[in-house]
Amino acid sequence: MRLGERKVTIKELVQTAHGDSVYAGWHDAPREKGTLLMLMVSEIAEAMEGERKNLMDDKLPNRLMAEVELADAVIRIADYCGLHDYDLQGAILEKLEYNRTREDHKREVRMMPGGKAF
Repeated sequence: MRLGERKVTIKELVQTAHGDSVYAGWHDAPREKGTLLMLMVSEIAEAMEGERKNLMDDKLPNRLMAEVELADAVIRIADYCGLHDYDLQGAILEKLEYNRTREDHKREVRMMPGGKAF
């Protein structure tokens, strides 16, 4: 499937990312969850470096490094969810809905002294 030709659901992204990883042999030998989670973190760290230095990506030179590294993080997350049969799409939608009801996510509460800044 050529993903750029149409909009895809998160579920389809998970299936594609995981399928590509399996096909490439990334799951031939079992890897522990902690290792896979830290690989996600490393992509975020690389995005930070791209932002800090305002770099263009070395593999996709028409794109910002931060943008590509965040894409790598999403791909790793999608692969992990496919490997463990997690419903990422459902969880995202439920979490977005839940966050709309949180006191500490309301603008007026965040602006109060001691409010959530990050």
